[in-house]
Amino acid sequence: MGNSDSKLHFRKAVIQLTTKTQPVEASEDVFWDQFWTDINLTAQDIFALVPAAEIRAVREESPSNLATLCYKAVERLVLNADSGCVCERDRQAVLSCIRLLTRILPYIFEDPDWRGFFWSTVPKVGKSLQNECIDDSTRPLAESLLTAISDLLFCPDFTVESHSRTSADGPSGIQSIDSCEFIWEAGVGFAQTPPLNHTHDSNRTELLKLLLTCFSEEMYQSPSDTHTLNPWVSFFCSRENRHALPLFTSLLNVVCAYDAVGYGIPYNHLMFSDQRGVLAELALQTLIVSLEQELVDNSNTSTNLSTNTDTCSADYKKNTTAEGCQVTGHATLTKIHDDFHFILRGIGRLLNNPLLQTYLPHSCKKIQFHQELLVLFWKLCDLNKKFLFYVLKSSDVLDILVPILFYLTDACANQSCVGLVHIGMFILLLLSGERNFGVRLNKPYCVRVPMDISVFAGTHADLLIVVFHKIITSGHQRLQPLYDCLLTIIVNVSPYLKSLSMVAANKLLHLLEVFSSPWFLFCSPVNHHLVFFMLEVFNNIIQYQFDGNFNLVYSIIRKRNLFHQLANLPTDVISIQKALQKKSRSNSTHNAVFMETSIDKLTETSQVSEDGATLLLQQRDSTHSQSDHSSETQVRDTEPTSGEDDKVLSWKSKLPLQTIMRLLQVLVPQVEKICIDKGLTDESEILKFLQHGTLVGLLPVPHPILIRKYQANEGTALWFRTYMWGIIYLRNEDPPVWYDTDVKLFEIQRI
Repeated sequence: MGNSDSKLHFRKAVIQLTTKTQPVEASEDVFWDQFWTDINLTAQDIFALVPAAEIRAVREESPSNLATLCYKAVERLVLNADSGCVCERDRQAVLSCIRLLTRILPYIFEDPDWRGFFWSTVPKVGKSLQNECIDDSTRPLAESLLTAISDLLFCPDFTVESHSRTSADGPSGIQSIDSCEFIWEAGVGFAQTPPLNHTHDSNRTELLKLLLTCFSEEMYQSPSDTHTLNPWVSFFCSRENRHALPLFTSLLNVVCAYDAVGYGIPYNHLMFSDQRGVLAELALQTLIVSLEQELVDNSNTSTNLSTNTDTCSADYKKNTTAEGCQVTGHATLTKIHDDFHFILRGIGRLLNNPLLQTYLPHSCKKIQFHQELLVLFWKLCDLNKKFLFYVLKSSDVLDILVPILFYLTDACANQSCVGLVHIGMFILLLLSGERNFGVRLNKPYCVRVPMDISVFAGTHADLLIVVFHKIITSGHQRLQPLYDCLLTIIVNVSPYLKSLSMVAANKLLHLLEVFSSPWFLFCSPVNHHLVFFMLEVFNNIIQYQFDGNFNLVYSIIRKRNLFHQLANLPTDVISIQKALQKKSRSNSTHNAVFMETSIDKLTETSQVSEDGATLLLQQRDSTHSQSDHSSETQVRDTEPTSGEDDKVLSWKSKLPLQTIMRLLQVLVPQVEKICIDKGLTDESEILKFLQHGTLVGLLPVPHPILIRKYQANEGTALWFRTYMWGIIYLRNEDPPVWYDTDVKLFEIQRI
């Protein structure tokens, strides 16, 4: 049948379905088969021929017909999965069913009354009562669908190459296949490289898109309801799915082995289609959704599943235990220990792909799924501590750092990219909690990436500080809640920074100058915490890395008035009022910081002992704690309230200025004397003097190193889930799977 005839035939079937007022029996195979038999339509064709309005109309006016359509489509998938798709006609019918279900499912999920439909028991889905036990023949429709998808993802000659010894004739042949022998790509747990087959990659892509659509049910739940387990992901990743382990391995290997550049032929991505790239992106999205399930407490598995699936059968609820819903992907991820190099190298290569520079413009393919890669890297580090330690021990961690800083620089001024900045900050906060990360930052930064930042010659630590300075001074105002997170990262690595460049040193002093201005300090009751962070950075470097940081010491001496002003900061009500009024009369557009998220909620404080061990400290009521001010986040442009001077006096008395003041007390007279005696006008001579100077025995006793490590919490877990599904929603636009549906997990702003 030609393509135009297929469209006409299919459209007539859709019209018949939407215009029928009486239920069509499931036994009328002639009617239902016209939706997938002898149909040769692309996914785009089916999306165009099945309008959203007609799906909703059938859902409201003829719900039994829509239910039967879904049931018959799943039944056809199960039958063909059991038979092994032995002929081309069966394969085309499977693809038609996949595309039709991908189109319909979002409109079923958006209606709360239909949410339990797929988890209701349907008799004899692809099985006969004579051949199967009662439990299997009355399993929920969702289980039948997910099992069929899993079988089809390892179906010989459809999604994987058929081995010579493989016999897929009949149901017994398919069920006897060991899918561990058919992993899609070499890598973790698999050494053989299967031959590249574009048709198989295309079929895998169609199946993964349907699988992702099944998982997307939680997009149609409000954020308050997403703390429950996703039953689709729970079953798919459970032990009941015999393909879960090889499928998880296949997804991970396809992502990490993908090379967008290939042999490096210019403009090859314009001359040839890259089906493996499309597969890698969908595999990555499926992977991060599967791993997201672990953010929910497994102890509540059975209760939460029952809450989400009110219409499930009693047998299903009874058999759904925490053990049965153990997430195979997470279990596998935590046990990986020999393939870290393959994973890290693959993620690093893909993250650095958009940074590639070529002589011929646009001659190299640039990937667009870097946000999903960052989410995957985050999950790998968070769920497998051995992988995190491997990353920190390897210099390849800098291959992750540089692209993250590139994305932060590129996104900081774009309001629509706030989520990208957040995920980058979370990753850097996680890494900065370990000593090895700070040590690795001392490696010279030689490779020049096209970033819109100040030119400097130095280390990766300098790059980190310069980028953070740009985010704070030039970023969008919606990034202001991240300022304390940015400074926490710098504080964590500061005890290990051996030699900052003059550019980075000046950036740090400029941040202190901005944060210590009287108006900024007084306009919000929490802004002074930023000054505490900056002073802690300077104290750490002076106490532990004084010898190599003569550039920073010189900058501190030049800007010594900042520290004297802090020490003499007025605390009376009249002075505070004058500072606020002076700023309000000026034309400056500088905004105050709104501390919407407390860093104490994101981190736990640890102390590094002399032998390098990390000791967890109890959260204390210090001047860095912002929990007491959670409700005081408004900018104050009016007169200060009574008692405000006491609050200012309280935190001013705790400013850690002793070490810096002692440094200035010792070095300033020496520098002034050298300048007068030698008539110096060049700072290079002063830098040489400071480079060979010492403060041994002159500074106060070194304070203990405090590291603030990332601590998982419910708020960040919800943010990650929302951010992840937001990315998937935007990236899947051809065809637009979820476009114009009633998504509740996040708000969609159409421009």
